[in-house]
Amino acid sequence: MDERALSSLTDVRVAEFLRLARLGHLATASRDAIPHNIPICFWFDGTTRFYFIVDEKPKRASGVGLKRMRNISANPRVALIVDHYEEDWTCLAYVLIHGAAQLVEDPQEYVLALRNLRDKYSQYRAMLLSVERNPMVRIEAERVHCWGQRFKPTDA
Repeated sequence: MDERALSSLTDVRVAEFLRLARLGHLATASRDAIPHNIPICFWFDGTTRFYFIVDEKPKRASGVGLKRMRNISANPRVALIVDHYEEDWTCLAYVLIHGAAQLVEDPQEYVLALRNLRDKYSQYRAMLLSVERNPMVRIEAERVHCWGQRFKPTDA
């Protein structure tokens, strides 16, 4: 499929795919353009925004000291890919989102996104997550590419 406008995020099939997806892969790059890619849990707000939080899973660093967070601070250009694999290759699909990432600073936005992340991932309900210890990032989609049979236009 060709690159589609942001309006593809409101396509019911794309939105449902993103809502149900359990894992995405976040690509960041340092100021020197050294790439870094990690799996993340995320929440899609149904429009153009994606959120993830630095949670309590064991990590070598914490908060804004993590490589992904240092990269976002130096270079907010990110890519997020959400994909689906099956042995039946007619079921393969992905949504690639390019956008700008930034820390969520508004307390109401933080609470709303955290509530939705906890609804999606029960593991977050047991974690004491707070704005002081657990930075949250918003990715504002700027470009989207959807691929897979499930996203192709259906004959009416």
